[in-house]
Amino acid sequence: MTAVEIWWGRTADARPGLVGELNAVERERMAAYARDEDKSRFLVGATIVRRVLAGKLEVSPADVVLDRTCRDCGRQHGKVVAEGMEVSVSHSGDRIVVAFHPSAAVGVDVELINPAIDTASLATVSLSDLEAEELAAFPEDARARAFTQYWTRKEAVVKATGDGIAADLRKVIVSAPDQPAALREWAGYDGPMQLVDLPAGVEYAAALATLSEESFEVRSFDAAPLLRS
Repeated sequence: MTAVEIWWGRTADARPGLVGELNAVERERMAAYARDEDKSRFLVGATIVRRVLAGKLEVSPADVVLDRTCRDCGRQHGKVVAEGMEVSVSHSGDRIVVAFHPSAAVGVDVELINPAIDTASLATVSLSDLEAEELAAFPEDARARAFTQYWTRKEAVVKATGDGIAADLRKVIVSAPDQPAALREWAGYDGPMQLVDLPAGVEYAAALATLSEESFEVRSFDAAPLLRS
């Protein structure tokens, strides 16, 4: 059975010494963020990618070759591509998560649950009619979490396929939040897709998608020791 590695970090794991392991493109992207918390999220995510792959490839983190070419515009802000490993990165609030699969494309998403979000308005632009009806059936105090679960499942799917923000999330129809995670329908997509929720604490929702028919197990790791070494 294939293992998907999930590495969890926090913004508190960021430290200046990690910047030296980034390449020029990564340092430029990090510097472009205006807020310190955004810089920290990017730094932790990029360092987890480099250090985990360095351990597998037996090279230094700075020598890991990564490509982030966007398939739409050609700039270096697309999905991370590494030789011999499929990678996906997500961050929200103070949580950063990175998924690694040895062969199949993966998509991971984590989102901080905001109890004050207007779920009805957001549903009109991101949920199908069926999903919106299901969401409305949840108690009002449970809708923020339910909506965020829909969102993370959809985001994981479109990140795995590489469609990302170009996808119309209303057409990516996933199972209801009180049901096991699954892709129910996506017109035009007929490839393999496995979807699971990830435990991320009471304040967050998270999901993982893999483009594989092979069963897999999720192995979760705390990145803090990795980032301190």
